[in-house]
Amino acid sequence: MSTAINSVLRETAPQVVAGLARRFGDFAAAEDATQEALIAAAEHWARDGVPENPRGWLMRTASRKLLDAFRSEQARRRREVLAAAREVPGEAREQDDTLTLLFLCCHPSLTPASAIPLTLRAVGGLTTAEIAGAFLVPEATMAQRISRAKQRIKASGVPLRMPDPAERPDRLRSVRHVLYLIFNEGYAVSTGPALHRIELSAEAIRLTRMLPQDGETAGLLALMLLTDARRDARTGAGGELIPLDEQDRSRWDRALIAEGTTLLDAAFARGTVGEYQLQAAIAALHARAPTAEQTDWPQIAALYGVLEKMTGNPVVTVNRAVAVAMVDGPAEGLRLLDGLAGVPAFRVDAVRAHLYEMAGDRDRAAGLYRSAAAGTDSLPQQRYLITRAARLGVTSR
Repeated sequence: MSTAINSVLRETAPQVVAGLARRFGDFAAAEDATQEALIAAAEHWARDGVPENPRGWLMRTASRKLLDAFRSEQARRRREVLAAAREVPGEAREQDDTLTLLFLCCHPSLTPASAIPLTLRAVGGLTTAEIAGAFLVPEATMAQRISRAKQRIKASGVPLRMPDPAERPDRLRSVRHVLYLIFNEGYAVSTGPALHRIELSAEAIRLTRMLPQDGETAGLLALMLLTDARRDARTGAGGELIPLDEQDRSRWDRALIAEGTTLLDAAFARGTVGEYQLQAAIAALHARAPTAEQTDWPQIAALYGVLEKMTGNPVVTVNRAVAVAMVDGPAEGLRLLDGLAGVPAFRVDAVRAHLYEMAGDRDRAAGLYRSAAAGTDSLPQQRYLITRAARLGVTSR
């Protein structure tokens, strides 16, 4: 299948799923019918070319498949009447329900482990095989996970509609959280041989652009853009991981940085401050520093302090420890890590190793780098940590 056809299918498929779910009242059936229509489109369009109205072609094909499925069930007559009653004429048929579908896939009743693949499948247009590959699980396992998520939504009886004004803040928080997790998995893959899954981070950015841009959503988008701007500089010629302080900053994407900082300024101008805005402000301070040595570490440490109080997230404490060490010395950073729970051990070991290296304790740093390498499933991170230990010239501890 050509790249052009794949691009059209990926863009229009969520609109078809959403339109069918709204008309027929069955999200799971709508999603299944759309997948069948996509298979048919890939075959026909490769031979005959992309039709003038690809969305209309997919909608008609998926509708026929959905009605065929309904007719095969005992409740055929009742469902056909229901489907006919829900038909909408004229311009209403052309409305784009993708944003509504995004809210449905990120329903608070779903865990992130269910909401993320469902969102990538129904809204992002990724195939089950692509999603399974991104998370290094068998396709059958991922298919079951997506199926269970669809059934849970169906059992909840939640209709395909935008949340009521009273529900919207909580639902929007769920949507932001899911998109944040998708971006992070794409930017720093947690398992396997790759450091990035560009399609995941790019999809998270695309979907975040679709959300109502309140201050915190603008902060999330700014965070994604400012972080993604550094992606090309995170790896060397051999694919090895390059830490922030060693990156070639000329390789940072200045267009993304400019867009991210503009969004961030507008977000703060709204007069509200949220966790994504604070994280984006930290990313902006890194982006604005011409060199690693010119980084405003006191300001970064202060922002992490505010973020820590706001969220109580131990991952923030780990990051704050690094910033504090840059300002007050490694002993102060290490003190913040004492007794810290709720963070994967390899992450804490890696930070401890870095701080002990700063303090000149090469033996302890090397041992912790090796311990951290043994605890991560990311091959690029393993290689980086092992290399750090080797550079210290310590063979045992």
